[in-house]
Amino acid sequence: MNTDAGAAGRVLLPALAEHPGHLVWRARARVVAALEEVLPESVDIHGYAALLALAGGVTRSQQALARTVSVSGTTMMRVAADLADRGLVQRVRNPDDRRSYALTRTPEGAAAARTWRRYAEDVEESVTSGFTVRDREDLRTLLLRVAATDLAPDTPEPLRESIAFLVTRVHFHMHRDFQAALEPVGIEPAHFGMLVALGSSGAESQSELSRAFGVSGAHMVQLVDDLERRGMVARRRLETDRRAQVVGLLPAGRQVVRRTTPLAQRVASDRLAPLTSAQARRLVVLLQRLVTAP
Repeated sequence: MNTDAGAAGRVLLPALAEHPGHLVWRARARVVAALEEVLPESVDIHGYAALLALAGGVTRSQQALARTVSVSGTTMMRVAADLADRGLVQRVRNPDDRRSYALTRTPEGAAAARTWRRYAEDVEESVTSGFTVRDREDLRTLLLRVAATDLAPDTPEPLRESIAFLVTRVHFHMHRDFQAALEPVGIEPAHFGMLVALGSSGAESQSELSRAFGVSGAHMVQLVDDLERRGMVARRRLETDRRAQVVGLLPAGRQVVRRTTPLAQRVASDRLAPLTSAQARRLVVLLQRLVTAP
């Protein structure tokens, strides 16, 4: 789901506060908002990751870099072109594959990586404001255990130590797995969260749902439109304020919640399998704090 940094709230609905998938999604939204707030326009977080992966004078292909820093090939193509234009990397045709490029970090790129690290640390501080040193270390350790099997073996150590990076990787894989599990049902993870929230509250205004999910009003309208077309929710005008619309869950929506809740539990259980039950609980608590911290 696309988040809106200005609309991102610090509210967790009780019905979703214990769902690891929802917490990871909201944590990622917090990371995205922090990146937008903290990084100057001259700093590209993916470019920073690529510069880290090119430390020590190594040369890597764009494809290898994309795998190392966990971004798409299309994203790495854009990042590599920008770094080359700024003189931070040398980009030449890969001798093993003339269709691709090989990149090497320049001295200017090494200096930029050192400078940009401060901004990456500021993002980390923003995301975990109010956390103790122990809290941060626990969150970092738990996220790394969950993400470890999906990280490239040569992932740079600063990325392995970054809570912001690890949150995005755990979210990517958990969201992908849940989306695949929901495909036969015909809904997406964002729809599931909406249905669960409405199943608990009975009905909510679109504005309240937007605030609680940390998305823009326009995006919430789109989500409600999707579910209304599927016959799972219905809108109605408030008698006290005809301008406001309340969204309520229909029987078809309740049936989908009953059918998909076990799928959400299975995906979360599979993803958190590297953790003990006590560690999984600690991760949930820390993510709740990350999402709701001012």
